[in-house]
Amino acid sequence: MDLIPYHPLDNTGKTIPLLGFGTAEFPFAASSQKIKESILEAIKLGYRHFDSAALYQTEQHLGEAIEEALNLGLIKSRDELFITTKLWCSDAHHDRVLPALQKALKKLKLEYVNLFLIHLPVSMRPPVEQDHGLPGKNDILTIDIKSVWEDMEECQKLGFAKSIGVSNFSCVKLEQLLATANIPPTVNQVEMNPLWRQKELREFCKVKGIHITAFSPLGAKGTLWGSNWVLDCEVLKQIANENQKTVAQVCLRWAYEQGVSVLVKSFNKERMKENLDIFDWKLTTEESNKIGQIPQRKGFPGIEFISEDGPYKSLQELWDGEI
Repeated sequence: MDLIPYHPLDNTGKTIPLLGFGTAEFPFAASSQKIKESILEAIKLGYRHFDSAALYQTEQHLGEAIEEALNLGLIKSRDELFITTKLWCSDAHHDRVLPALQKALKKLKLEYVNLFLIHLPVSMRPPVEQDHGLPGKNDILTIDIKSVWEDMEECQKLGFAKSIGVSNFSCVKLEQLLATANIPPTVNQVEMNPLWRQKELREFCKVKGIHITAFSPLGAKGTLWGSNWVLDCEVLKQIANENQKTVAQVCLRWAYEQGVSVLVKSFNKERMKENLDIFDWKLTTEESNKIGQIPQRKGFPGIEFISEDGPYKSLQELWDGEI
């Protein structure tokens, strides 16, 4: 019996686990053995969705963990897992998308991923050598979303990705994509937590049939841009105390009740267990209303992608005012 509920992704019978395990660690690829061991522990505990990306440099460690999980009998088949990876900006060019996914599959030791996402609505100059780092100001380019998405569609048609989607896309950028897409994006993975609720974007995606996956549901403490804003929020602390839960559990339960899937990242075994304990209790209407009145505060600004000479000269342009 699955510990984690699933949600339908589209009309083809595909589903996504509503709680997933993130693999990004800062600095990226700092501890490969720790990442692999944590993924194995997560599989033991019941996690089935694992989120990776070229940027995180964790695809190889995830692949090794999947291989070991199969050898140990923790899972009977790779098909029990839902694996996501993402196209980095330096590969967001026509004719670079399919090779990038094939490289990812080689690292993952898989024949397909369940979900392949465009990481950001940005392109970068392809590096002379293989590199998935953050951009310099002169590297940022306008993404040709029509041609890049055509290549994403080809990845799905070839069976290398069961579903395709995007990450960090605003309503405006989704509209631009949908205007020419033959296969609409299945998922938009975005920052979402009680301090950044994304109500307008969620409503837009619901109408368009795009599922939302929430990253940084606890505020991304420990990342380059994360903070304690969410975990230190007094409203959330009060609700947690009243329910004898942690603030993290309140945040994850709130996101689950919004109908989105959520990615959590902790390599601490006890917190990994705690994060699973969100499905057999509910927030009251009063508690949900209190959360709905917490002042909004975006965590991930994306300042690295702002440049006077690039496509986005301000954060307002990058997020189309959704900030």
